[in-house]
Amino acid sequence: MSTVYVVGLAVVVLSLLLSRLLVPGLPPKRLATQLTTVDLGLTAAGLAGLILHCASMFFEPLVSVIPGSEAVITQINAMGPASVTWYAVPSLLLLAGLRRENKAVTALLAAALLTVGMTMYNGAALWIHLAAVFAAVAVTSAILLLLTRPPRRA
Repeated sequence: MSTVYVVGLAVVVLSLLLSRLLVPGLPPKRLATQLTTVDLGLTAAGLAGLILHCASMFFEPLVSVIPGSEAVITQINAMGPASVTWYAVPSLLLLAGLRRENKAVTALLAAALLTVGMTMYNGAALWIHLAAVFAAVAVTSAILLLLTRPPRRA
């Protein structure tokens, strides 16, 4: 994974974050979904799992400093059933956390995650897989930063 790719991905996410922080009216009230504490927890767990999966594959030295991570890294990089599980479970958690979104938005996220999985496990060229990852990160970031509101405080 090239530095240009990682920087490009970071620019997309940071641009969406800055939009959220600086543009009045984001997220639009009629489109925004109010997350519950449970939704937020599921979403965070899903994101953490997907980041772990991706980092284990492309940034193994960074993940390997986490105590006890060797077995997880080995399972993920073996690309077998355990690796599929390490990808599918966080994907489902993310979808569960964002289940209150508009059905079209949820379908777009599901399609993006499915495309990443298909390109990862069905032998697609690396550039195709990385394009799918880029799209999935952009879609996920846009949903989280432009279409959701945090849980209400008690």
